[in-house]
Amino acid sequence: MAPATATHSGRIVNALTIDVEDYFQVSALAPYIARSEWENRDCRVERNVDRILRMLDDHAARATFFTLGWIADRYPQLVRRIVDGGHELASHGYAHQRANEQDQASFLADIGRAKRVLEDISGLEVQGYRAPSFSIGDTNPWAFDCIRSTGYKYSSSIYPIRHDHYGMPGAPRFAHRIREGLLEVPVTTMRMLARNWPAGGGGYFRLMPYAMSRWLLRRVNEVDRQPAIFYFHPWEIDDTQPRIDGIDLKTRFRHYVNLGRTERRLRRLLADFRWGRVDEAIIKQANGQ
Repeated sequence: MAPATATHSGRIVNALTIDVEDYFQVSALAPYIARSEWENRDCRVERNVDRILRMLDDHAARATFFTLGWIADRYPQLVRRIVDGGHELASHGYAHQRANEQDQASFLADIGRAKRVLEDISGLEVQGYRAPSFSIGDTNPWAFDCIRSTGYKYSSSIYPIRHDHYGMPGAPRFAHRIREGLLEVPVTTMRMLARNWPAGGGGYFRLMPYAMSRWLLRRVNEVDRQPAIFYFHPWEIDDTQPRIDGIDLKTRFRHYVNLGRTERRLRRLLADFRWGRVDEAIIKQANGQ
C-alpha cells in the first residue's frame, strides 16, 4: 500500500501527537520511582495539558492525544476537554508498561482496559494506540495481533531508528498496513546517508536547534512528499517539575535538557507547519477516504 499525502490549501497537513503521561511515569525514570509512589507524587499533567490546549487553540491546530488510562481515570474532565477541543482521543495503554516487558495476556488486558476507560469517559470510539516508549519491535510482533483484536484501527508504536531504549530501524518509514485491518503509523524519520535520522520530536526536538528540526520536517514534506508524525509529552513544557534525586547523568540530561525552551519551540513549529489529527491527516487518506 502506497503511503498517503494529506494536503490543506496546497500544504501538507502533518499529524501532531501528544503522549499524555506525567513526569514520574517516564520509562527512563522507572528504576528511580516505584509505581506504588505514583499516587503520592505531585501530578502536573492536567495543568500542562491545559497549556497545550490553549497553545493549539492559538494556532488553530488540532492534534491526537495518546492518553494513559491511569490519567483518564483520575482526570476525566481533562479527557472531555481534549475531545471538546476538537482533538482526537487515542490510547497510550493503561499503566504505561512497556509492551516488550509484558506477556501477551498482560498486554492484551492493559490495552483493552485503556480503550474501555477512554471510551466510557469520552463517549467516542478510540481508534489509535501507541505503545509506551515505542516498545514494539522484532522481539514482540505478536503485540500487533493484540492491538487489532482489541478493536484498534491503527497503531503508532514504531520509531524506525536505532536507540538504546527503543527503535526498529528496518521498519517502513511511512504509514503501512501491518496486519489486516490495522495500520502502523511510524514516528517520522528523514533518510540520509543510508540511515534514518530522528525527525519526529521527543527528546531530539529539545536537544537539537529548532532550525534543524524544521529542516528535517521540511525535507520529509518536500522531498518525500509525506506528512510527518510528530510527538511530545506534557511534562516537556514544564521546566519547574520536581527534580528526581539520584538518577544517572545520562538520564538526567535526557529528561531535563531544554525544558524551558520547549514551549517556544512548539509555538514556532505550529506556525511553520500545518497540523492535524492522526485520524484525519493520515488514516483517512491511507484508507482512501
